[in-house]
Amino acid sequence: MTRPPIRSLGRRLSLWLAVQSLAGLAAVCVAVYVTTLLAFDARQGKALADKEMQVRHLLADEADMSDAKALRHRLDDFLIGHQDMTLALRRADGTAFYGAAATAPNHEVTYLRTLKFAVAVPTIDSAPLYAELRLDTRDDRLLLSRISVTLLAAALVGVAVISAGGYALVKRGLRPVRDLVAQTRQLAAGTLHKRLDGSAQPEELKPLVEQFNALLARLERAYDQMEGFNADVAHELCTPLATLISGTELALRKARGTEELRDVLGSNLEDLHRISDIVQDMLFLSRADRGALARRKPLGSLAALAQKIADYHEAGLADAELRLEIAGDAQGEFDDALLQRALSNLLSNTTRYAQPRTTVRVEIQELDGQVHLLVTNRGDNIAPEHLPRLFDRFYRADPSRSDAVRNHGLGLAIVAAIARMHGGEPRADSKDGMTTIGFSMLSDGRRDAPINRKTVRQ
Repeated sequence: MTRPPIRSLGRRLSLWLAVQSLAGLAAVCVAVYVTTLLAFDARQGKALADKEMQVRHLLADEADMSDAKALRHRLDDFLIGHQDMTLALRRADGTAFYGAAATAPNHEVTYLRTLKFAVAVPTIDSAPLYAELRLDTRDDRLLLSRISVTLLAAALVGVAVISAGGYALVKRGLRPVRDLVAQTRQLAAGTLHKRLDGSAQPEELKPLVEQFNALLARLERAYDQMEGFNADVAHELCTPLATLISGTELALRKARGTEELRDVLGSNLEDLHRISDIVQDMLFLSRADRGALARRKPLGSLAALAQKIADYHEAGLADAELRLEIAGDAQGEFDDALLQRALSNLLSNTTRYAQPRTTVRVEIQELDGQVHLLVTNRGDNIAPEHLPRLFDRFYRADPSRSDAVRNHGLGLAIVAAIARMHGGEPRADSKDGMTTIGFSMLSDGRRDAPINRKTVRQ
């Protein structure tokens, strides 16, 4: 279930503020009205109860009830100052003894509150009198009506004032967001070096600014890498293509013998293989970047795999006067072909840069479900500024490209891609004359196998 789009954050916040203020003020008004109503009801009930006690006391004090005129006079005096109250006394047969017990008109019934009770009068044949007290509540009802109108008007005015003030506050509060939007409008491909200024931003927006600036840094680096990548691709392909073109042109200028043409074709074939290798490596990296994973299968010994690759590089190691040793072992589910390729690239890199007559160490470590495959050699330290970029495509710490004919600068990038395909990451360290380059990977493929991902195999 998708959420409806938010068209305006300011209007939405203002609307919710208005609704909440209306609900709050309505609750307060209802509470005030109900409290007042209950207070009036309690006051009316207490007034009737007090008059009942007075009537009972008055009638009980009359020792001689034969003088009805005197009693009525006393009752009239009792009601003086209570224009909102009436008293009626009836005998047991229903005849009136005092006051009028007539029913009020229909339109006034709702404003009368009645209290009925019986009063025993022993001097009149021991027959009780039935009293009826009525209290006129029209003034209280009118006051309640005025209070309700006042509360409603106050609630509406309050909502209007709060909504207007809330809209102004929301608009002012969103000003930092508008400032960020204005800053982002100034960003373009040529201004990726700029960063958003978060110094004047509230605490809630500072994490967003930091994340956005980090994203800009990654984009800047990716853009620079893309531009450098295009130049490197052109350079790497330009040299063999120029050799092919010049060699073919020379071969076509005059008639040549079979052996001479064979040499030309052989030379051209080497350059074509080099171009093909570059294209194949670039395609492999492209598939890895799109999320391809290794095709895993159980592998009993990584040390045996490393020994196999070491035997393949035996001649190169001997020419470089290097000795190789393998330390440690591990097992798990890996793509052995990809691991062979990664280890071969690492050994090729070590053979080129290791100090002669030293030992190259291939170390296999298993720690917390991860396997670390590291190749260490003695040689010149790699500058710290070069270490983070060793695994970039076509990147060379030596800008002279002295070995560009044999190596096109994708070896360590492929190592990094193979590490990611196994759920790991590359690693490079160089200090005290020892350089270690390698990668980590998960030994169990179930933890790095997302759904609907491709698998790549060399």
